[in-house]
Amino acid sequence: MSVHRDRQPTGFVADTISFSSVDGPGNRFVVFLQGCNFDCLACHNPQTIPGHGPVAGFHPQHTAVEELLHSIRRAAPFVSGITVSGGEATQQPEFLHALFAAVKADRDLGHLSCFVDSNGSCDLRVWDDLMPVMDGAMIDLKCLDPQIHQRTTGMDNGPVLASIRHLQDLGLLYEVRLLLIAGVNDETGLLQRTGEWLADVDQSMRVKIIGFRAHGARKSSLPLIEPSRDALNAAAETLRSVAPFDICVV
Repeated sequence: MSVHRDRQPTGFVADTISFSSVDGPGNRFVVFLQGCNFDCLACHNPQTIPGHGPVAGFHPQHTAVEELLHSIRRAAPFVSGITVSGGEATQQPEFLHALFAAVKADRDLGHLSCFVDSNGSCDLRVWDDLMPVMDGAMIDLKCLDPQIHQRTTGMDNGPVLASIRHLQDLGLLYEVRLLLIAGVNDETGLLQRTGEWLADVDQSMRVKIIGFRAHGARKSSLPLIEPSRDALNAAAETLRSVAPFDICVV
């Protein structure tokens, strides 16, 4: 993948949050990029899916790196890093690299860690290109079963699994996130197989189990049901029975 940086690219930015405690380690400045290559049934931000043109009732903006740096500088005393999410952050790799590189080169911002929150469905060369300027990636594994993954996201999970392995090899895999939907991707045998696959990558991997919340989610053609807290805890125990993962349940 050839990336040209003779100019500073602009990003198609959906929104920013100057302070978040749920988008990576510590408190973080979060940038949400517009455009996603998945069409998830359980999406809570469907307005960020379109990658071009106007979005009804929503106003993503083409934003220069320096504009974001100005906002990040104001937040810098109160955060430990920045996270770029989406949409899907890796759909805008040139901008992502330019932003992280600018943060690392800035004497007032260089101490901030740079993380990506991603669905993992991208060319592996994107991660190779980001490696010098990125501190970690959080990858959503919607489902290990390829048919369920296709049905719930509209996309193949092969690139996601490849990204998880590749990021681990690069030393940049911070966390794998499992969004569980009752009756869709939380069957015990499937979780067992998921744990075995993850353990083959790293038995001490950080895994976050997230229960689907209906509030704020898009309307779906399938009935999507929230898992109970007991079901989420049981899922964690299933994974722990496979390997000593670092698991948190939210």
